[in-house]
Amino acid sequence: MPKGGRKGGHKGQARQYTSPEEIEAQLHAEKQKGKKRTKKKVEMGLQSEDEEGDYQQKCKGVEGLRDIENPNRVAQTTKKVTQLDLDGPTELSRREREEIEKQKAKERYMNMHLAGKSEQAKADLAQLAIIRKQREEAARKKEEERKAKDYATLSGKRMQSLFLYK
Repeated sequence: MPKGGRKGGHKGQARQYTSPEEIEAQLHAEKQKGKKRTKKKVEMGLQSEDEEGDYQQKCKGVEGLRDIENPNRVAQTTKKVTQLDLDGPTELSRREREEIEKQKAKERYMNMHLAGKSEQAKADLAQLAIIRKQREEAARKKEEERKAKDYATLSGKRMQSLFLYK
């Protein structure tokens, strides 16, 4: 890149010069439009001659030339508090909808789980049944051992008492 920045116009485009005839034609067209506007305003009685001069001064650049509004612009309308519909259905975002669906699915699963209809609940109940059986067997075995021990101690005492009486 040479010193002093770029040379030439924007992206290599050729410069375009406006001829003096075109400039005069544009000025003449502007004056014609201005006259038509003032005639309309005078006919309608909206402004006096003093205000017309102010209108011409207020327009800067291309504002006075174009009376076109942007068709894509949406005018914002203000609503009164009484007109607001607070009770109506509100639109939820995708994330909010998914979050609500997730919570409902979790609640449904928990209800099925508590009722014993889910696969996990069935597996848990089977495991609990196995544990109960093991505990019952262990308790029965312990009881039998205790009874055997008591029997052994009683029979040992009887034996001793027999030996003592002999």
